Amino acid sequence: MPGRRFVVLVEPVDPSAEVPVPRRATPGSVGFDLAAAEDVTLRRGRITKVRTGLRARPPAGTFLEVRPRSGLSTKGVLMANGPGTIDRDFAGEICVPLTYLFPGTYAVKRGDRIAQMRLVEDPPTAMRWGRVGPVKGRDGGFGSTGR
Repeated sequence: MPGRRFVVLVEPVDPSAEVPVPRRATPGSVGFDLAAAEDVTLRRGRITKVRTGLRARPPAGTFLEVRPRSGLSTKGVLMANGPGTIDRDFAGEICVPLTYLFPGTYAVKRGDRIAQMRLVEDPPTAMRWGRVGPVKGRDGGFGSTGR
């Protein structure tokens, strides 16, 4: 992707609502920030889908990846399925599933940055699946190589 330019088309779910287009917080930022389109109260142990008010269409050969914001994680707010994938043919509203780790609640306000999004190149001809005989190697599972 270096040197190439891509355009991701975005559309507000409600044309009369003012929702920000994802943007980089600084020139050196890798992700484009997604903002909440509504006020939401997060509760401990419960997953809440926070609306962004946007639909997006990435260009051919790409998809969008939604990632958590590290600043929220230090406050106990985690993205339940981070990273999340937005397929090229998905036409619904982008929502971010958030959960809260601490006792009590956490208030997400409309306009708060709740996640970041990246464009990922995925040419359909880049990968193929092929059957083989037994796959050899280590089979230890999660954490099998130690700390």
